[in-house]
Amino acid sequence: MSKQRAKGTAFETSIVRYLQEWWPHAERRALHGTEDKGDITGTPGIVWECKNHKTLQLAEWLRETEQERENAHAYIGVLVAKRRGVTDPAQQYAIIPLHAMVRLLKDAGW
Repeated sequence: MSKQRAKGTAFETSIVRYLQEWWPHAERRALHGTEDKGDITGTPGIVWECKNHKTLQLAEWLRETEQERENAHAYIGVLVAKRRGVTDPAQQYAIIPLHAMVRLLKDAGW
């Protein structure tokens, strides 16, 4: 396994462990090739795309997250990007487009 893939796997695993507090069945998803449905499964209606790179590429990663959300027929897609120097999974960046945030807030009664 390459060093970059190992970093990605470790990051995904840390995020899964964090999410399991709310979704006990959360787990890393097997690779799906061209019909990718995100990095984490077991959270119904939610696609999680995790990125652990030195440089943030938000536009590209958000496009990828949206495609994976569509592939999975999920309600929401969340991009989780690693913060440099921060190991706590709860303190990583969770990024969604504004329209998705508005949708979540409206559905929550705001």
